[in-house]
Amino acid sequence: MKTHQTNRASRAGRDVRAVRTPGGLSLRLDPRALIVVVLLLVAAGTASVLLIGTGDAAIPAGDVLRTLVGNGTPFQELIVNELRLPRVLVGLLVGASLGLGGALFQSVSRNPLGSPDVLGLSQGSTAGALVVIVLMSGSAASVTVGALAGGLLTGLAIYLLAWKRGVHGYRLVLVGIGVNAVVTAVNGYLLTKADLVDAARAVVWMTGSLNGRDWSQVWPLLGLCAVLVPVVLVNARGLRMTEMGDDVSYALGVRVERVRMLMLVAAVLLTAAATAAAGPVSFVALTAPQLARRLTRSPGPNLVPALCMGAALLVTADWAAQRVFGADQLPVGVVTGVLGGGYLLWLLVTERRAGRI
Repeated sequence: MKTHQTNRASRAGRDVRAVRTPGGLSLRLDPRALIVVVLLLVAAGTASVLLIGTGDAAIPAGDVLRTLVGNGTPFQELIVNELRLPRVLVGLLVGASLGLGGALFQSVSRNPLGSPDVLGLSQGSTAGALVVIVLMSGSAASVTVGALAGGLLTGLAIYLLAWKRGVHGYRLVLVGIGVNAVVTAVNGYLLTKADLVDAARAVVWMTGSLNGRDWSQVWPLLGLCAVLVPVVLVNARGLRMTEMGDDVSYALGVRVERVRMLMLVAAVLLTAAATAAAGPVSFVALTAPQLARRLTRSPGPNLVPALCMGAALLVTADWAAQRVFGADQLPVGVVTGVLGGGYLLWLLVTERRAGRI
């Protein structure tokens, strides 16, 4: 048995290669993870092209590609570039943000259930949006600002309540579940105080949807991702070390609390921005990191595969919401909720059979 485990570890070690750049940086290259990332990017791109071509004015995939490179008719350029491309880009960015944010939360908490949906971040963003909708009758831009502020304040509250000579995963999850329950009650109270028009508007937002998204939602989210994703990836080694335990991480020179705080801030910002752009799209942050890890079969947070998986999941779910249900087009949050809820039940049964819960 010991020899078998040693051989298996040796084979795993040969699969991961170290690549040194001319600048002196050293990168770990996992061929299987790289293949998974490429396949997920292809899947996301294919789903995006199909989604752009879907609608009352259907456009074949070939014409969509020609239009994207500037060779379409004026009508196709209007439909593709002005009406449908921003929606798809928001979907890709929201899915990528949720996938990466979920991977960060699960890595810091060392718990497969440690996602923004469970920890209360999504509900916090919803509370901020509801305050603007119900109490202020604010515009769409105000709702976005309110959702972002609500998510940030909720993340700060969870961090402060979970702090006790550092933030540890088990305590973080418990505090997050408690905060989630409180904020959910607050949201229910706000809905009871809303008039009929505002309540209907709030319920539509709370479902999570990409309908009506335009370039004004694309640029802020793209700018945030352009800043945060490199920061997260640069510090990925320290995050991977923290999964071995605080004592081992300190011995290896990792500043554990600094890494945790940086990653939590990045995860909160990504989640809050994604929720502000598309509403609380459920379960993408929970399922994307887990599916990515199962595909790569690689230890560690799997940040890039989770990011790509989140993007592919969301645009595929939006395409399914428009095509599978005929004339009754569903908000994407309904589809991700159904699929993610089923996955959560399967995950709980699997964890129980394995004796981990």
